[in-house]
Amino acid sequence: MRGLRVVPVESRRDRLLFFDLPRRLHADDPVFVPPLLMERLWHVDPRHNPFFRYIDITFYLALAGDRPVGRVSAQIDRKRLARHDDATGHFGFLDAVDDAEVFAALFETVETDLRRRGMRRVSGPFDPSINDTCGLLVEGFEHPPVVMMGHARPWYRARVEALGYRKLRDLLAYDFDVAGDWPPAARRLLERARRLSGLSFRPLDMRRYFAEIDLVCDIFNDAWADNWGFVPLDRDEARHLARSIRPLVTAGCFAIGEVEGEPAAMAVTLPDVHEAIRDLDGRLLPLGWARLIWRLRVRGVRRWRMPLMGVRRRFQRGLRGAALALGVIDRVKRYHRARGVRRAELSWVLEDNRPTRALIETVGGVPYKRYRIYGKELA
Repeated sequence: MRGLRVVPVESRRDRLLFFDLPRRLHADDPVFVPPLLMERLWHVDPRHNPFFRYIDITFYLALAGDRPVGRVSAQIDRKRLARHDDATGHFGFLDAVDDAEVFAALFETVETDLRRRGMRRVSGPFDPSINDTCGLLVEGFEHPPVVMMGHARPWYRARVEALGYRKLRDLLAYDFDVAGDWPPAARRLLERARRLSGLSFRPLDMRRYFAEIDLVCDIFNDAWADNWGFVPLDRDEARHLARSIRPLVTAGCFAIGEVEGEPAAMAVTLPDVHEAIRDLDGRLLPLGWARLIWRLRVRGVRRWRMPLMGVRRRFQRGLRGAALALGVIDRVKRYHRARGVRRAELSWVLEDNRPTRALIETVGGVPYKRYRIYGKELA
C-alpha cells in the first residue's frame, strides 16, 4: 500500500482517529454497531479507569498517506505478569482493511515494541485485558456484537494466522431464549435442586450496592481462579465496575445463591446497550444522549448479556454445585422474562470448560459465536 506507515498515537487528534476508526472501517457491515466515541475515550483514561493503571499500553495507527487504514495496541499487563510470570505481552484493539501489508506492518510494530520491552511471547487480542473485551471473532459474523464483546470481519482471522499466530484458546458465546420455557432436562434438574435443603437465592441489596458488588467480585475471584489466563479483580476495579453499570441495572439484574446463608454463587446481567445505540453512529450529540436515556429507561431493551456467573470452588462439585449455578440463572431469567426481555447472550465460556458448557446447553443455550485468543513466540 502506497505511503504505508505505522505511528504511535500521541495527540488528541490521533486518539480520536484511533477510536473512531472501527466506525469508518465497518460502515458497510450491516450488523456492526459503532461504539460511542466519548465512552471509548473515557474508558481508556487511567484517571478514570483503574484497569489501565496496571497496563503499559501504546496505541498505533496505520496510515496510508494521511488516511487511517488500521489500528492496534501493544501492552504489558503488569498485574497479569505478577500472577503468571511468563514474559507474555499482548496485542489488542485490532482493526484494519483487508490488506496483507497493513496487517503485517501492524503486527511487526507490536512484536518489535514487546520484544524491546523484554517480552518473549505475544498473545491477544485483549482490549486491554482478559477482564475486558477479548478474543477475535472467528465464527458468527452474521450476528451483531453485544455489550463488551468484539466484532471483526472474516478476513481478520486469515490475515492474523498468515503471520504465524496460532490458537491458544477459543471462547464461546451462547444465545439463550429468555422468553421460552425451560427444556425438559433443565426442569428435571431444577426440581431436584429445589429439594436440596439450605439453598436460597436473592437479588442484590441495592441499599448496600458497593458492598454487594464487592461480594460478587469476591465470588468471581474464587470461582474463576483455576481458569486459563485468570487475573483477579481488585477492590478499585470492582468499585469502578459498580459505578459504570449503576445507571443500567436494578436489583433483579443480579442473583446471589447462598448455602445456609453463606454467599456461594452469583450471576450478573447487563442490558445490551448496543441495541439502544445502534443508529447513533457513535455520537451522543446533539440528541443521541436523549434517545439513549429514553431507550434504556423507558422503552427498555429486549436483549441482555450475562457476563459473569460463578460458584465458589468448594461448592462446585455434585448436584449442589449444579443447583447453585442453575438457581442464579433461573432467578435472573424469571426477572427479565417478566419485563419483556426476549433473548440473552451468555458469554464468554472457555471452549474446554466442559462443566459450564454442559450446564448452559442443558438450560437451552446454543453456541452461536466463537472468539479466538492467538499466541506467537517472539524470536
